[in-house]
Amino acid sequence: MNKFSDETALYYFNRGVSTAAYLELGCHEGAGEFGERVFRFSVWAPNAESVSVVGTFNKWDEKADPMERVGTTGVWEVAIGVARPGDLYKYAIGTYTGEVILKADPFAFRAEAHGTASVVGDMPYYEWSDQDYIEGREDQPDTYSEPMNIYEVHLGSWKQGLGYHELAHELVDYVVDMGYTHIEIMPLMEYPYDPSWGYQVTGYYAATARYGEPEELMYLIDCAHNAGIGVIMDWVPAHFTRDEHGLRLFDGTPLFEHPDPRRGEMPQWGTLLFNFEQTQVQSFLISSAMYWLKEFHFDGLRVDAVSAMLYLDFGKNPGEWLPNRYGGHDNLDAVAFFRKLNSAVNNLDGGKMLFAEESSAYPYITRPVSEDGLGFAYKWNMGWMNDILTYMSMDSIYRKYHHDKLTFSLCYAFSEHYVLPFSHDEVVHGKKSMLSKMPGDYWQQFAQLRLLYAFQYAHPGKKLMFMGCEFGQYIEWKEDDSLDWFLLDYPKHSEMQLYVHDLNHFYLDNPPMFDIDDSWAGFRWCGVDDNIHSILSFMRTDRDGNSLLWTFNFTPQPWLDYMIGVPRYGLYTEVFSTDAPYFGGTGDYPNAPTMSVCEPYGEHPCRIRLRLPPFGAVCYRITPKPLPKIAAIQEDDA
Repeated sequence: MNKFSDETALYYFNRGVSTAAYLELGCHEGAGEFGERVFRFSVWAPNAESVSVVGTFNKWDEKADPMERVGTTGVWEVAIGVARPGDLYKYAIGTYTGEVILKADPFAFRAEAHGTASVVGDMPYYEWSDQDYIEGREDQPDTYSEPMNIYEVHLGSWKQGLGYHELAHELVDYVVDMGYTHIEIMPLMEYPYDPSWGYQVTGYYAATARYGEPEELMYLIDCAHNAGIGVIMDWVPAHFTRDEHGLRLFDGTPLFEHPDPRRGEMPQWGTLLFNFEQTQVQSFLISSAMYWLKEFHFDGLRVDAVSAMLYLDFGKNPGEWLPNRYGGHDNLDAVAFFRKLNSAVNNLDGGKMLFAEESSAYPYITRPVSEDGLGFAYKWNMGWMNDILTYMSMDSIYRKYHHDKLTFSLCYAFSEHYVLPFSHDEVVHGKKSMLSKMPGDYWQQFAQLRLLYAFQYAHPGKKLMFMGCEFGQYIEWKEDDSLDWFLLDYPKHSEMQLYVHDLNHFYLDNPPMFDIDDSWAGFRWCGVDDNIHSILSFMRTDRDGNSLLWTFNFTPQPWLDYMIGVPRYGLYTEVFSTDAPYFGGTGDYPNAPTMSVCEPYGEHPCRIRLRLPPFGAVCYRITPKPLPKIAAIQEDDA
């Protein structure tokens, strides 16, 4: 009879319904038979012939601390009195072939810095001071009508050399000043290979030691919350690395991966795919997500590579994948996993969110599980991102032939709850930096980048921007070097940073920009079909009826008298322009407050004449005025 394990908890783990398997498995401090301090080690290795714990405390002797099976649970366990916090350890697993393999602990809370071993230690403990923030999130768990402007960060290269503790001040202060609402951090689960950026994980419960201790990461999140900033982490449940100390063939058999390589391998990435048919794998991953959300107070997780999980043929050629039981390519077990995962997360207090990085047209990603959806809070709008970057990268003379890339996104903009992402993936591998994507001369590049960001912020959907994009980083992002902060010594780059700062705060201060992101009630086209001049205009409206008119000129040709049809009679006052001189614009095309005219134009009952700067966007606040009786009837009919 075992002394430590809760066999009921292990039963739930094996059934695939555990949401806190980390409380039972891994390394935990406890009391021995005589009250002495011991560390209890538990590992799931059902097909192993033998398992022992080896480490610095027993000179890596495979015979010193053998483990015992816990009934028929597939779990092995031992308590060790000589182990001390900070000691290194692994599991020495005897396989059915007679081989002994060394594996890091899948449930370890700490990992060796620049090594492959796990580190002895119980769950990290931290005295949180973010109660007011957490209670505020509980009072407002629905973020759909709130502003959300995410700053995506790779901690090691934002400013190289800073750890969790330093970033808790420098990064958080910067994000607050710039007007972002959330920080999204690229994966912090321990990983062996720096150029993987954290997307090839070995420690699903261990905060990477690259930047400090787990408690210091908690301090960073606590500081962010006390400053009113939410924190999201990238989480990678699709695939894992082949490294020998990781999950691959963990007990000598395909345990976490599917035994059929047509299901278990991802040739495109050289990694292995999790087997969602395995109930213990479901418990392992769901518990990992819950660990970061509950114990570290993360506000959300961005789930990486969702398409690779949903489709059995993702990234594979014919013959390289195995159809589902109906002959199709949907991964039915992954669909069930997502519903189980999101149901668990949605039961947490504090408005926790999961974001799907999903690049296909798979339906109902953000529909509730109760309505046959997958249950995610948000989906990244990869289609919008690809269309607008393709459009902006072409010379403006050709844009008239591709006007649909500006407008097509509104055909599906309200089918999901979307985030509009300009992420790290768009500034690497020869894709160029955001600034370098823009055609034209030096001035035109900056002008078009300002125009692009204005379009992103005005378009329905929450916002995400990768670090460095806010000041016009010229070169692609490199994970092994700091951002080029020295560029802020050059006027155009400091003007770009000021522009993003002011655009962020304008977004925060104006509910029409975010209040209704998920229906036509918050959006109305004013000018949608002027492809010849590459000009676009639309109106954003909040629940109180306040409206902003946005106009966009995607060519270098300024307009002094451009006519737009509008649905409201009233005073149109310019409140934001990408062409302001302090942003690096010309400042030559300001608009004085202008009354619309009660004469039909296109499908609208009123019209207005405006000045449009080259490669510029202008926003106008609409102050409605009473109409003459006949005009009022026309407007009501529109």
